[in-house]
Amino acid sequence: MRISGGQLVARTLKQAGVGTIFTLCGVHIVDIYNGCVDEGIRIIDVRHEQTAAHAAEAWTRLTGVPGVAVVTAGPGLTDAVTGVANAFRNQTPMLLIGGQAPKQQLLRGGLQELDHLSLMKPITKSSISVSDTKRIPELMTLSLREAYNGRPGPVFIEIPMDVLDAVVEPEQVEFPVNFRSMGRTYGDPALIQEAAELLEGAERPVILAGGQIWHCRAEKELAGFVETNGIPAYLNGAARGCLSGECSFFLIRSRRHALSRADVVMIIGTPMDFRLAYGKRIAEKAKIIQMDLDYGELGHNRDIHTGIQGDAKAILSQLTSVVHSTRRNRSWIEELRKIEADLMEKDRPFLHSDAVPVHPLRLAREIRDFMPQDAVFIADGGDVVTMSASILTPGLPGRWLDPGPLGTLGVGTPFAIAAKAAMPDSEVFVLFGDGAFGLTGFDYDTLIRFDLPVIGVVANNAAWNQVRYGQMEKYGRTKGEVANRLAPLRYDRVVEAMGGHGEQVTEPSQIRPALERARKSGKPSLINVMVDPDVFSSGTKQQSMFK
Repeated sequence: MRISGGQLVARTLKQAGVGTIFTLCGVHIVDIYNGCVDEGIRIIDVRHEQTAAHAAEAWTRLTGVPGVAVVTAGPGLTDAVTGVANAFRNQTPMLLIGGQAPKQQLLRGGLQELDHLSLMKPITKSSISVSDTKRIPELMTLSLREAYNGRPGPVFIEIPMDVLDAVVEPEQVEFPVNFRSMGRTYGDPALIQEAAELLEGAERPVILAGGQIWHCRAEKELAGFVETNGIPAYLNGAARGCLSGECSFFLIRSRRHALSRADVVMIIGTPMDFRLAYGKRIAEKAKIIQMDLDYGELGHNRDIHTGIQGDAKAILSQLTSVVHSTRRNRSWIEELRKIEADLMEKDRPFLHSDAVPVHPLRLAREIRDFMPQDAVFIADGGDVVTMSASILTPGLPGRWLDPGPLGTLGVGTPFAIAAKAAMPDSEVFVLFGDGAFGLTGFDYDTLIRFDLPVIGVVANNAAWNQVRYGQMEKYGRTKGEVANRLAPLRYDRVVEAMGGHGEQVTEPSQIRPALERARKSGKPSLINVMVDPDVFSSGTKQQSMFK
């Protein structure tokens, strides 16, 4: 029996371990659905292509299996751009499959015809078009391999409609099976030894570990290395949760002070971007050990002493075997713990505040105390989420999802769709800013249609507060509140109208009961909490992301 291009796509996905795709329908791509039905691949159709792309990224981050989004040509593809760009900055491997007008109509003005490749090349590791139906498996596996090559990232493959709909004889098609190595890249032994000697001689060492720790599944190696050698460690991005609260050297609030005083800083799998003031947050005389999958990231923005290209899991195992002892400076860790305690004490009144409108830290504490340890927590917002990040810490590796360094808002509902679909036995929580919810909140419809009960909370301050603060500081209140205020909408009623569970909360004492009712409802739920619009995070007050 002859096989169509869409069936070849689905069979290739199945062989790659893909069991779910995220999509919004279009005439250019329907034969892929035909193939997915044949192969038993679940199709989750959403209300906006941005949602499909974000969900695909989250699927990869949660499961390690490549997330796949399938979108139609033209506006279908342009709608997905934000999700792909977010994955690109997050170094997340995923596959976007896009439709295209039939080859015979190209450059004639076909329906939804667009130069997709030029659009996608800057935000993908590979962007190719298939011109021959028989080559679909070959080029798909080539794309998937490239997604994991060195610095991971998204890839794009375009299949014109007539190529996708065409049928071929199965014996004409070659299906690559073992097309991607599962091996790890180890660091240069001489550089490993050099790093070990630096750490052994350090008085004030610090570790900063980022998203590649989770991508490389190096959480056990990191925890073992930190505990054995007594080095204070901080996490960012997708690495959150890779050290447990029981790790006595895992710290959160004292990072800025630690980096400014350290004599040796080991940076693992995270760029020296705006989050580190492009390396300027690290003490001027500190010696930097940097490890990354991407050779091009080593020494980027700041000179380093030792740069090691490789896989975080592999490099940490190498270091563990050669670091015989570190100079445990008890006064160093005690200095940092005191700062942690002082900052926590400073926040304590707000964590238990009964103020109305609700203080964002009180809301964060209530969510933290309610969430089970294995919950997936998704952060989708600006200032409210920034403020809550030091309170809401995940209990397990890989259970924290945030937008990442692109600062994309609107990831909350798409990430929740992927999380609950991938981990149906775990509770999924989303903390939205009200601005962020407005971007993709209508995809609660998808959660409801697919019976994916998640608990969402909107911290509603009726403003784009991260922008609003800086604008008011720069221009005064009159001009400073232009284009950054929102209406205090009842987002809960929107979800309720769709068939979900919705509640409004105006007082702190109402938060926990509302969370309990949301869980008991068994439905996708949204709790709309009115929070104080004149409370801002320290990061926003300092506008540190721009310095």
